Amino acid sequence: MSAMVRRVLPVGTVTFFFSDIENSTGLATRLGESWPAVLEEHAAVVRGAVSNAGGIEVSTEGDSFFCVFAEAPAALAAALATQRGLEERTWPDDVRLRVRIGLHSGSGTLGGDNYVGLDVHRAARIQAAGHGGQVLVSGATWALIADHPLEGVQLRDLGEHRLKGLEDPVHLYQVVADGLPDQFPPLRTLTAPIRVPVQLTTFIGRRRELEEVLGLLERARLVTLTGPGGTGKTRLAIAAAVEAAPRFPHGVFFVPLDSITDPDLVAPAILGVLGVQQVTGSPEERLVEYLGEKELLLVLDNFEQVLEAASVVSRLLAGAASVRIMVTSRSPLRVYGEQEFPVDPLTVPAPDDLPPAEELERFDSVALFVDRARAVRPDFLVDATNAEAVARIASGLEGLPLAIELAAARVRLLSPRAIVDRLGDRLTLLAGGSRDLPARQQTLRAAIAWSYDLLASPAQTMLRRAAVFIGGFNLDQAETVCHAGETDLDVLEGLGHLVDHNLLRHRDLEGEPRFRMLETIRDFALEELAASGEAAEIERRHAAAYLALAEQARDKMLGPDQTRWLDRLEADHDNIRAAFARAVEQGDASTADRLLWAVWRFWQIRGHLHEGSRRAEAALALPPADRMERCRAYDAAGGLAYWRADFEECRTLYLAALDLARDIGDRALLADALYNSAFVAFQAEPDWEEVAEGEAHLEEALTLYRDLGDRAGVGRALWGQGTLAWMLGDRASIERAAGLFEEASVVYRNIDDVFQLGWTERMLGRALLELGRVDEARVRIRAAIDVFVAARDVSAVTLLLLDCAIIA
Repeated sequence: MSAMVRRVLPVGTVTFFFSDIENSTGLATRLGESWPAVLEEHAAVVRGAVSNAGGIEVSTEGDSFFCVFAEAPAALAAALATQRGLEERTWPDDVRLRVRIGLHSGSGTLGGDNYVGLDVHRAARIQAAGHGGQVLVSGATWALIADHPLEGVQLRDLGEHRLKGLEDPVHLYQVVADGLPDQFPPLRTLTAPIRVPVQLTTFIGRRRELEEVLGLLERARLVTLTGPGGTGKTRLAIAAAVEAAPRFPHGVFFVPLDSITDPDLVAPAILGVLGVQQVTGSPEERLVEYLGEKELLLVLDNFEQVLEAASVVSRLLAGAASVRIMVTSRSPLRVYGEQEFPVDPLTVPAPDDLPPAEELERFDSVALFVDRARAVRPDFLVDATNAEAVARIASGLEGLPLAIELAAARVRLLSPRAIVDRLGDRLTLLAGGSRDLPARQQTLRAAIAWSYDLLASPAQTMLRRAAVFIGGFNLDQAETVCHAGETDLDVLEGLGHLVDHNLLRHRDLEGEPRFRMLETIRDFALEELAASGEAAEIERRHAAAYLALAEQARDKMLGPDQTRWLDRLEADHDNIRAAFARAVEQGDASTADRLLWAVWRFWQIRGHLHEGSRRAEAALALPPADRMERCRAYDAAGGLAYWRADFEECRTLYLAALDLARDIGDRALLADALYNSAFVAFQAEPDWEEVAEGEAHLEEALTLYRDLGDRAGVGRALWGQGTLAWMLGDRASIERAAGLFEEASVVYRNIDDVFQLGWTERMLGRALLELGRVDEARVRIRAAIDVFVAARDVSAVTLLLLDCAIIA
């Protein structure tokens, strides 16, 4: 206990002062016998500063002090006096005695002769988040001292931070004062990401269900929210994930699976959301390796389409002991340890036994209807004139959220009574619906069918044709796929009708409208498309549209608009996947080969190597339709194998392309095949005969490119020659390599080939580094980083991190 004279501890709103010495254990070891004297002098400084400012020492433990002040400005003055007093002293062995201080204002509640309550813990956690020499204050303290400025003192806003053991984030400020250090490392706070979709509408009701799901997450490592489409499983899962986030120090990650039907793509999808690249081995192995002992929550949404991937979930649970998984699915996964939670419809009133109109919104279904109705009619109210109709809508739709939202959208044009009248026949029809479907699913189908029936014929055509898109689409693709010359179909007007009726979702992506259909609505629309007899034609248009997009993007993704075109392909990746899968399924080798050639570089840059190689294998298994297209497909597959470090596969594919190119006799095709075949030598332990062969191929390619006037090709050949020279390792070869890279860099700057310029700058940086010209190397590597970070090129950034480590 303190040697100070104890005074009466203040109560009410007080400011707590916590401090301790950073790295005190290390200092004690270093100073040995001098340490007790240092501790004593440190204590004298703290006690003097606290006493002079009118504070009271509550307790001490080792080198830590807990003090209290009746006024927040006095606590700040004591903190500054402590730091200045410690800075002014000279300590043994030239050590730097650094003390971290945390201030927080809150309720001064006494328990015996000490303070108790959450605010004490909050103050201690604030102090623990800082670094030696740093003074941190909470937002509560800031509010009390903002009107009492001290000369030469400012408060730097550090934003909100999550502190260990505290559920709510705390707003923190750093004290910046003349004569004291003001630059420190990042705070020691919880920075776990919470990556769930931002919800643009309110989460209505479900408090009981939310508490139950949170309780299940405490007890079970796999919680599956089940129910038919449209019951609100996803919204409940997102709400639970956000509330549970403080319990997961490594974050919460939402993985949408609504556009995936291939179980083999589930693990890559999770890796993608986590931001983890998978190059070698299986995606499942990489997932287990990455997750390891991490404490995080995965939310796997719409799992019913990929139930065969339940084994992936089992493997994650077995291999990553601290990971918890929440799944939404129309069916349970049926794996060991699964805790199922059926998501029931929202609570509904009994239309024949209604409470007063002002109490009707206590039923979640009515509250949802009113909230969504106000989105289209802000003046909408439930009163005595419409209460019965609103209750009949909610109960007639059995509390299904999607059905209620669809009905609420009609309030723009129809009164609740008119909606009931239009629903009446449809609801009666449900009694004779298909018995092999759950009753609630029949109701959902009927609600969607009702909305569909209310559309004019052109809008119905638009809806069922738009169902061919996966993961969304933009206006250009809608024009190509859904229109095709029909005079009575205005695509923009049709899309507007579907958005107005909540059958399509709309958002802007880089200033362009993009549309997406809810999966339950898409299921219904696909059935209508199949019944229309035009499914094959619409699928053909879809494949042609995305082949055209991919071929348009192929060269543009390497130029000055690289990031925009890569993002465009990323946004439409699911549609490209669908076009590719249909081509393979139908034996359309031409479309498969052309798509492979067009998108392989996107797969490489954005880290889809495993998937790209699988698709390449499927395409090459088809009998070729065109020899030139197949030659390019070999080149694309070889590139994917190279980036996966499968050099045997790379050699086989590149040499197959070279043989075919020589047989075809096209000089441009041959030049590209020669250039690519040289990559067989670009490996960690090259065969020097292959290096010589690679040099010969590059020389032949360079001659062809120059004869053809292909400046980009000339740059590539120069870059390849430089890389082979760099691999030789002796100083003369590396100096030659640097010259070739410089020459290639000039070529790429003149033609705006951003992608190849980035790789040229990178290799020039490596050559300069090995020549001992470190400062020049750093400039080149920095230029390459700027290129590849902007493009989010995971393959390149991985290598550049290694380069930075070598420079360091």
